[in-house]
Amino acid sequence: MALVLTATDAFASGDFAYNKAYIYRINAIAALGGILFGFDTAIISGTIHFFSQHFQLNDLQTGWAVGCISVGAAIGALVSGRLSDLVGRKRMLLVSAFLFAITGVGTGWATTFPVFVAFRIASGIAIGCAALVCPIYIAEMAPAPWRGRLVSFYQLAVTLGVLLAYLSNYLLLYTGDDNWRWMFSSQSVPALLFFLGLFFVSESPRWLMSKNREKEARMVLTQIGGSAYAEAESKTIRASFSAIRKEDLRFLFRKDVFVIVLIGIVVAFFSQIGGPLVAYAPEVFKQVGIAEDSAFLQSVLLGIILCVFTFVAIATIDKVGRKKLLLVGSALLSADILALAFAFYFQLPGFWALLFILLFIAGYAATIGPVTWVILSEIFPNRIRGSAMSLATLSLWMANFVVIGSFPVMKSQFGMPLTFGIYAVLLLIYFVFIVITVPETKGKSLEEIERLLIRKT
Repeated sequence: MALVLTATDAFASGDFAYNKAYIYRINAIAALGGILFGFDTAIISGTIHFFSQHFQLNDLQTGWAVGCISVGAAIGALVSGRLSDLVGRKRMLLVSAFLFAITGVGTGWATTFPVFVAFRIASGIAIGCAALVCPIYIAEMAPAPWRGRLVSFYQLAVTLGVLLAYLSNYLLLYTGDDNWRWMFSSQSVPALLFFLGLFFVSESPRWLMSKNREKEARMVLTQIGGSAYAEAESKTIRASFSAIRKEDLRFLFRKDVFVIVLIGIVVAFFSQIGGPLVAYAPEVFKQVGIAEDSAFLQSVLLGIILCVFTFVAIATIDKVGRKKLLLVGSALLSADILALAFAFYFQLPGFWALLFILLFIAGYAATIGPVTWVILSEIFPNRIRGSAMSLATLSLWMANFVVIGSFPVMKSQFGMPLTFGIYAVLLLIYFVFIVITVPETKGKSLEEIERLLIRKT
């Protein structure tokens, strides 16, 4: 049965005087991690043809070269949640920024395929860390009435990173035989900005409270919303931690808690269906008869659509709610990708395939893309948020690896129509899952979500 939470908490009333400049500055710097997540994920799309020729790869090796980043991301997700609980959100973001910087250059100038893969996996570790810790950090810093929008801004940053990657690929396309090397290396520029920016943000007040550093936590909360906000928030945060005497991973597997963890794992897994439309965008466009330079330009258009339609989610997520957007998204995307399968099956003019691809990207950006990260950043209890987020994000990257890594082989063995038909069925299954299990968390403080979810499971 679905879990529905009503917005009755005091924090949703908007009575506190929030420091907008401070909140937006922190959010903007943390969102640079999202830009790098999107950039590093999408930059591969423009390089596949070139490095595959350079290293003389077959379909299986090409799939591994593209998908191996998900292995690294899974490793990063698995370890960074627990580490962020131990050493802090800010320190883990610094680690990810450093890795982004060195792996961009390392991947770009790799001399052998094994070295290329090693740097791709290391880059994946940076993605896994940033993808897990950034939404947690933003959610823990955000006032309850703003949380949906602020975490959605993180997804906007991811889509902006995708757009910048596509644009970078297009601009560097005609720079010679080493064009793919410069494409990969370009990610080091935003990585350096991210690293430097992190020295100007505060640590999460919820993490500080978990380490009994209440004075520091109250200082951060005061900066966010004033002394009255700091007093109210510190009480609810303290109460959520005092409910469990010590940090114990056995709490993660308590029946009522693990149901919530399982919901997060499944939500994360299904968010990756349709990933090849981003990772292999130029290749898919070429399949419908679009020339190489035009395919790269169409990818830039795809990135613009990602950014523009993410604003739809930002504008609606705190009004419409998380669950409704997931339902609308999974239903529309299933229908759209099924239409794409038919377009390939009946060999319709390339315009139709391009239209359905762009519609899919628009629908994803307005619904499942940003809402997934909001849900994952909200539903887990304070005490095990990092560890639970690790499991959910691990699930996400396992799905990403399977879907993206298998795409070249599925395309060769099954053809485009059946491949996209399988994705449509999976999205329909996801719709049913959302109806039955996914909670509505709109307008609730993290501590109230924790109390109500555990009580209702």
